[in-house]
Amino acid sequence: MNKGNSKVIICDDDQSILELLGLVAETAGCEVVTLSKSMEVMKAIRQEHPALVVLDLWMPVMSGDMILQTIRKDTALKELPVVIISASRDGRQIAELNGATEYLAKPFDIMDLTAIFQKYCYV
Repeated sequence: MNKGNSKVIICDDDQSILELLGLVAETAGCEVVTLSKSMEVMKAIRQEHPALVVLDLWMPVMSGDMILQTIRKDTALKELPVVIISASRDGRQIAELNGATEYLAKPFDIMDLTAIFQKYCYV
């Protein structure tokens, strides 16, 4: 993790949730990159070198767990903190099986979300 790095990449295909997550992250002091297309996440990670990645579990084309698997297989990125968010009943189990750093169930509590952003953003 880069000391002083406050960059967070957030990917969710639901625009309203993406905006809410971005707003909470900014309020927590993070520099935010929001993406609605899951296929753009890996490119953004390589360009932005974030302190944290937040992924929705169920997205079209490439699901959050598929992205997480790709991150964990990459030796340069395998230690990158990744939070999976999901409304799925088995979301926590899927997140843990794939190596998520944290899991947050939808609907999430804003205070829990803020605490996660503050934990990983080094402002």
